[in-house]
Amino acid sequence: LCFAAEPLKADRELVLEAVLQNGEALHYAAEPLKTDRELVLEAVRQNGNLLCFAAEPLKADRELVLEAVLQNGEALHYAAEPLNTDRELVLAAVRQNGNALKVAAEPLKS
Repeated sequence: LCFAAEPLKADRELVLEAVLQNGEALHYAAEPLKTDRELVLEAVRQNGNLLCFAAEPLKADRELVLEAVLQNGEALHYAAEPLNTDRELVLAAVRQNGNALKVAAEPLKS
C-alpha cells in the first residue's frame, strides 16, 4: 500500500485486504479510512501500537483500545487521555506489558 496511487489508498476494500495481510498498511491508508473502526480494529489486533495511526475519535473508543492493549500494553500511550484513568483498561495494559504503567493516570500508579 505504501507505493499505491492515492486513489487506491482510499479504496476501502483494497485497504482492508492490505490490513488483513499486514496491519502496518493502516499507516498508508487515506485519512478518511483511519476513522473506519473495522479497519483499525483489524490493524490493532495484529499490533496494538498501530493505534497511533487511528483517527482521534477511535483512540477514545474503549473497546478498540482494549483490543490494542491486549495485543501490546504500550498501546495505552496512544489512547485518548480519559482512558488512562480506566482501571480495568490500565490493568489489562500492565498485565500485557508492565511499561504501560508509565502512561497510567497518577491515582492508578499508587
